[in-house]
Amino acid sequence: MTMKATQKEEAIYIERILDLPALLEKKSHFLLGPRQTGKSFLIGRSLRTARVYDLLDTSVYLSLSQNPGRLAQEITSRDRVVVIDEIQRIPLLLNEVHRLIESRGVRFLLTGSSARKLRRGGVNLLGGRARTKYLHPLTYRELGKHFDIVKAIGRGLLPPVYFSDDPAADLQAYAGSYLQQEIVAEGVTRNIPAFSRFLRVAALCNGTIVNFTNVANDAQVARTTVYEYFEILKDTLIIRELPAWRKSLKRKPLASSKYYFFDVGVAATLQGREFRQGTPEFGEAFETCILHELVSYSDYKSGEPVSYWRSSSGFEVDFIIGDHTAVEVKAKENISPADLKSLFALAEEKKLKNYLCVCLEPRVRKQGVAHILPFREFLDGLWDGNYS
Repeated sequence: MTMKATQKEEAIYIERILDLPALLEKKSHFLLGPRQTGKSFLIGRSLRTARVYDLLDTSVYLSLSQNPGRLAQEITSRDRVVVIDEIQRIPLLLNEVHRLIESRGVRFLLTGSSARKLRRGGVNLLGGRARTKYLHPLTYRELGKHFDIVKAIGRGLLPPVYFSDDPAADLQAYAGSYLQQEIVAEGVTRNIPAFSRFLRVAALCNGTIVNFTNVANDAQVARTTVYEYFEILKDTLIIRELPAWRKSLKRKPLASSKYYFFDVGVAATLQGREFRQGTPEFGEAFETCILHELVSYSDYKSGEPVSYWRSSSGFEVDFIIGDHTAVEVKAKENISPADLKSLFALAEEKKLKNYLCVCLEPRVRKQGVAHILPFREFLDGLWDGNYS
């Protein structure tokens, strides 16, 4: 199963980790992911014989919204796998899906870029008859020889943008299509100018514990509206909430979550700036890229939670994998003892097995309990299952 990305010189095919036929052998699935992560292309490449209903097609949308029962009339005994793309556009169609799973044993793949409508109004979520998988932007393991950290940070990892000859224009178009297709078309808020202001302010909070009052003031909206807008970003899969790891005893942990945008290129575009190497912004972007790999590995392979740790006294470790590995991220070519102080503080708790500093140094070394790893060494080890 592969994904295609085009350049002027050649066509590049990137094999994705998710094996849709294998998933559907076991059970029906929801496949969720932000727009342009490659859901439709992956389906086209790996489920060639499946019957596909694209709800972005006006004629398909109108026929099924007016008469959901047409689904059962059109599906034949030869249709063992059926795909419904953008299922959130007709949530009531899930009643028919439920019935067909039960009565005919059909396996469904139900895709979408927003879980918002599916979570509201008591919509039938198939009562455990379908599992949920997420498709993320491209990963280090999927890109292989095509992976370049500076390129990934500069343009993000959405497939059509990573291989684009004009990534800046494509990212601007992505931000516009998000507002038009997810916000305006779905009617999640009527005040589009206010949401647009909020979106830029939220992007500037990427990778931080959000002060909702400050965001409200900067975006010129009510504090209660800011909470609602953050829920919209989560529901449309644009940001991910990173919970706090709260199992330290010697140092009191904070409980507030941090928020990260799903793609560093989208975050940079909404912020209106570039992430150049050597700047603090580059360090924040590098951290976001490492989180993307951790979350992707968790969703695709391990299922282990990812969190962060911060003590009330100010020590902070960027990421905790499960309850066994601490990961501090530094976009530096020379790690000093001061860069490791939070790892050392957490190590005093004697709760975890591994203490890693992922950085831009060229070689592996160890300082105290901390293993200092070039980012490629870390990512190879992550995808090889060394930190599961």
